[in-house]
Amino acid sequence: MTSWTERRAPDFYVVGHPKSGTTALYEMLRSHPQVFMPELKEPRWFATDLRARFGGDGWLPQTLEQYLDLFAPAGAGQITGEASPSYLRSKVAAGLIAQARPDARIIAILREPAGFLRSLHLELVQNHVEHEQDLRRALEAERPGEDGLLRYSDRIAYVEQLRRYHEVFPREQVLVLIYDDFRADNAGTMRGVLRFLGVDDAVPIEPVQANPTVHVRSMRLDRLVRSAYAGRNPLTRAAKSAVKAAAPRLQGESLHALRRRLLYVRPKPQDEQLMAELRRRFRGEVVALSDYLGRDLVTEWGYDRVD
Repeated sequence: MTSWTERRAPDFYVVGHPKSGTTALYEMLRSHPQVFMPELKEPRWFATDLRARFGGDGWLPQTLEQYLDLFAPAGAGQITGEASPSYLRSKVAAGLIAQARPDARIIAILREPAGFLRSLHLELVQNHVEHEQDLRRALEAERPGEDGLLRYSDRIAYVEQLRRYHEVFPREQVLVLIYDDFRADNAGTMRGVLRFLGVDDAVPIEPVQANPTVHVRSMRLDRLVRSAYAGRNPLTRAAKSAVKAAAPRLQGESLHALRRRLLYVRPKPQDEQLMAELRRRFRGEVVALSDYLGRDLVTEWGYDRVD
């Protein structure tokens, strides 16, 4: 039976949150010659309490051997890592990572709560996890599924989530990034990350914009197109063939890009009244996080102006 001591295991973990720059950080880190990250961005191996949600996804590793196989191609001079945003939400991942790799480095990314929930909701709609396109109604109807996936407010427990890692790892092994810093000074933030990981921070890394937030144009159209591409009957095969045939005529646009343009549009302007309500709702958490990190996020995120 495969054990942690017999195989190459990750040296660092990007633990979340989603829609906070984790995918961009993953893409930029894996472009560094001294860093290896597998093609599968989110193995989700340590989030065992969330398996009810994604345990059935066949592309995820189902055994420890399959998980460690992801890191086998790493070169002798490379450090290895993975990026699973579910690890910050998971209540058990921190402890399990610490048991497997007590010397591991941890990177968490946090985003202003109201903006985070808005962006997360749009992604869950795009991924067919959430079927309510209106954020206010989705929040009012949030319900605890088997893994609490649609419990939006439960995700805004930043201090509790960070404390789980600080309880099992020394502070110097946990790096907490703020999404705004990543956007405002990408190069400087990346140099700090590379120094934290102990690799050459002078290697130039091109900025990456990954997973831009989009709005689903029509849930019905989205389901129709997805069904056509997943189907096996002659009608769906004909639909796919027609789209593929049209793609080269559209100025060389790729099939993937064509589908995105057909299905998605830029997000509508945010509901400022709802954003204000969310900031009032989560102001206490932002105050607590500011105290916990020793950084005035209340002012930086505009929560000092909340009634």
